[in-house]
Amino acid sequence: MLNVDLHCHSTVSDGVLAPAALAARAKANGVDIWALTDHDEVDGIAEARTAAAAIGLAYVAGVEVSVTWAGSTVHIVGLQIDETNPALAKGLANTRNGRLERAHEIAAELAAVGVPDAFEGALKFAGNPDLLSRTHFARYIIQLGICSSVTEVFKKYLIEGKPGYVPHRWATLQNAVTWIREAGGIAVVAHPGRYKFSDLAFDEFIQEFKRQGGTAMEVTTGSHSVDQYDYYAGVASRYGLLASRGSDFHSPNESRADLGALPPLPAGLTPVWHDWALP
Repeated sequence: MLNVDLHCHSTVSDGVLAPAALAARAKANGVDIWALTDHDEVDGIAEARTAAAAIGLAYVAGVEVSVTWAGSTVHIVGLQIDETNPALAKGLANTRNGRLERAHEIAAELAAVGVPDAFEGALKFAGNPDLLSRTHFARYIIQLGICSSVTEVFKKYLIEGKPGYVPHRWATLQNAVTWIREAGGIAVVAHPGRYKFSDLAFDEFIQEFKRQGGTAMEVTTGSHSVDQYDYYAGVASRYGLLASRGSDFHSPNESRADLGALPPLPAGLTPVWHDWALP
């Protein structure tokens, strides 16, 4: 059985390891097929591909696109993409625009509740200043000793209703799936268990995703609890979606699952990689 990990992040977005270091970690952990899926950014793909080839690790080019749907942020992973595709590159650049302004607004809100110099502090943790994110602010808050973990930060700050929450208008669902498909890729709903939709809204979301050409859903992911693996296996089957697996690894000290450490997909599903021609 293949050990497949199709969701993780490097210093190019909000991870703490460079793409080459992630490739080495994936290989050491027994991963057979690996994808780097940085947020709204593909600049790490070349390094990841070269590093994976050097150690005999099958590599798949990927990205995770931030989407606003029904007023909520959701994520769509693109796999087997051509990262040089002009439509994808332009779309991702447009999505990244506005992050800097949002980061300054987050810092201002945090200053108002006693977290000083948050913009400068978060920037120290960002390998790519264009992708300054809530995770970078969380690491700064931990450095200050205000909280002891990322989990604690996201209970007290940076989420809706708490200090430092600033919404951002991302790509539309149609945008994200279209860009991925135009780049020759497969669109995957990332960690569906994280979204706080009603049953009716979730059905509408998946139906729209499928109408736009989306074909897969993450089932076994580090962002799901153990009981959600079987639940979302049933969801994927009910909607006729392929199943994906990925740790959503960001950091050895922060992530719920290491690269390649998740259990296999539940039985009865068709893996998203079932027809891939890989070396």
